[in-house]
Amino acid sequence: MSRDHTILTPKVLEKISHLREHFPVEALTIPLLHAIQDEHGYVSREAISESAAHLGLPLAKVLKVATFYTIFNQEPKGKLHLQVCTNIACWLNGANDLVAHLEQRLGIKAGETTTDGKFSLSRVECLAACGTAPAMQVNDTYVENLSKAKLDDLIDKWSKSECCGICDGDGDGGGEEEKA
Repeated sequence: MSRDHTILTPKVLEKISHLREHFPVEALTIPLLHAIQDEHGYVSREAISESAAHLGLPLAKVLKVATFYTIFNQEPKGKLHLQVCTNIACWLNGANDLVAHLEQRLGIKAGETTTDGKFSLSRVECLAACGTAPAMQVNDTYVENLSKAKLDDLIDKWSKSECCGICDGDGDGGGEEEKA
C-alpha cells in the first residue's frame, strides 16, 4: 500500500463522499472501484488494498467484488479497449470471425494490448445488445451491427486519430453513441 495514498486521490474520494450518508459501507465498494478506474484506467491490487482500508472492509470482500465484475480492469488497457461480445446472439452472427479479424488486423490476440498502447482487445460475454448483434463495447460506448468492413473503417479512423472521441451519433462508432 502506498504511504501517500496516491490511488485514493481527492477526486476519487469526492466521487463517493456524498454516498456515505445514504448507503451502507459495503455498497460503496463498486462506486469507489469505478472512481479509481475512471481516474487511473484500471484497478490495481494496491488500489483494492487501499479501498478496503479506506472503507474499513476486509481485503477479501473488496477483492471479491473487483475480480467478480469484468467491468473492472485488473491491468492497464489501451486507449481504446475493444470488448467484443461472443455470447450466443453475437456468436451466431459471426463474432468469433470478427475477433479473429481484429486479432489479425491489430497484430494481437484477445487479452493483449498493441505495443503503441492504442488498442486492447477482449472477448466478453453478454453486452445485452442481442437485437443489434454482433456488438462490441469500446471503452464506455457500444458499437453495433458489426462487420469486417465496418471494423476496418473504424480501426482506420481510430488509428489516425489522437482523440478518444469514438462516436458521432449515427450508430456506426464514429461519433457520440450510447454509453454503457
